[in-house]
Amino acid sequence: MAAKVFESIGKFGLALAVAGGVVNSALYNVDAGHRAVIFDRFRGVQDIVVGEGTHFLIPWVQKPIIFDCRSRPRNVPVITGSKDLQNVNITLRILFRPVASQLPRIFTSIGEDYDERVLPSITTEILKSVVARFDAGELITQRELVSRQVSDDLTERAATFGLILDDVSLTHLTFGKEFTEAVEAKQVAQQEAERARFVVEKAEQQKKAAIISAEGDSKAAELIANSLATAGDGLIELRKLEAAEDIAYQLSRTRNVTYLPAGQSVLLQLPQ
Repeated sequence: MAAKVFESIGKFGLALAVAGGVVNSALYNVDAGHRAVIFDRFRGVQDIVVGEGTHFLIPWVQKPIIFDCRSRPRNVPVITGSKDLQNVNITLRILFRPVASQLPRIFTSIGEDYDERVLPSITTEILKSVVARFDAGELITQRELVSRQVSDDLTERAATFGLILDDVSLTHLTFGKEFTEAVEAKQVAQQEAERARFVVEKAEQQKKAAIISAEGDSKAAELIANSLATAGDGLIELRKLEAAEDIAYQLSRTRNVTYLPAGQSVLLQLPQ
């Protein structure tokens, strides 16, 4: 009797385990920010896009392919040429995501690694096309215009593959060694020219200052001559008194100077 009971329990447990395995294989989860495309072994890729949550499928017949629909960054380096035939190294940073409603078409025509297959090729194509419209100097001075033109053209091109570009920006822009050396030499020449111009302006200012000083001295000499002609030696005596007063004032502030009465011997009378 007990053996039959244990046998029944064993069969029930086995059946329950099999049923649990079947149910578990018929469930799948779609995380937040993701979408699923169903591949049916008999009907191929279904046109329905499955949203977030837990869903059922037919085990061994249907298979879910999960896509991340959140914005993801990607850096694409490109070497191209400018309008004046200068080599340009550009790195483009792209924030991209797929159009959820076009996931079945993306999976069918491109595959799960759509970003690896599409973004490098279309980015290179657009960058070469846009950069060729500008010379090296314009790429530096009109960088915002170049970035906007690349963003507009690349966004339009990516839309044909079912991709949305949330942001496109130029993060790196350098030129070839020859062009860089030429720019540096030009900057040095400009600095030398500015220095030379400063020296010339300084000499001109010194010249003007010397002329003004000479004119002032000439005017002062003229005034002194007129005063001497008018007042005679009185002006000279006045200047002597002013000079003596200034000297006496300066000596009075010096501790090492001693004043002695006039007409007396300098030596002190010491006992014999």
